[in-house]
Amino acid sequence: MKISNFLHDLSLATKEFDLNYDCFSKGQLESKEWLVDIMRDVQTYRSLDFGTVFVLCGWYGILPAMMYLKGISYEKIRSFDIDDKCWRIADRINRTSVANGWKFKAATEDIFKIRFSGHMYKLWSYAKETDFVVSDVPDTIINTSCEHTSPDWFKYIPRQKIVVLQSNDFWDGDGHINCISSLNEFKKMFPLKDIYYEGQAGFPKYTRYTIIGVT
Repeated sequence: MKISNFLHDLSLATKEFDLNYDCFSKGQLESKEWLVDIMRDVQTYRSLDFGTVFVLCGWYGILPAMMYLKGISYEKIRSFDIDDKCWRIADRINRTSVANGWKFKAATEDIFKIRFSGHMYKLWSYAKETDFVVSDVPDTIINTSCEHTSPDWFKYIPRQKIVVLQSNDFWDGDGHINCISSLNEFKKMFPLKDIYYEGQAGFPKYTRYTIIGVT
């Protein structure tokens, strides 16, 4: 995807929807850019294809847009958020990817109800103006908002799934109920069989922690 297409889709989204502009804050964008660069390096070094990707707490779909823009290899991305206002905005921001055979689609879903061994959910078809029930088995699960939820969703992930996780130590953040204070604490909270990457980066208000590995 050309950056001009992304900027065009993003511009239309800002005109059509009432957005929470914190999604475009410096910290949010730099955190996602850092993660995408890490994922691209891990993919190259490990010769990975992320396959079918489930993004949990996907919000407006900025991360998938960056992944598509940076040329990360995957089959498709499905973004899930419990807020029913998010999926239309995410589809609009990723319009080019949506139009490319549903390379990206967003849906409303409680992440604690997702079955990672095989999940059925609904996607909206703009052409047919109706919902379609689909079923997918993810190869990769991404959650960059671990600070917003309890870690209970993680126990439902089967073995041999690629997992991409981010959290932070910003306890004063709105809705932050599960922050961490170190990488070791993060790894204990989300134990992985193999870790491909672990690291942290400093931002003005917090430290962001990242782990990529296999269950």
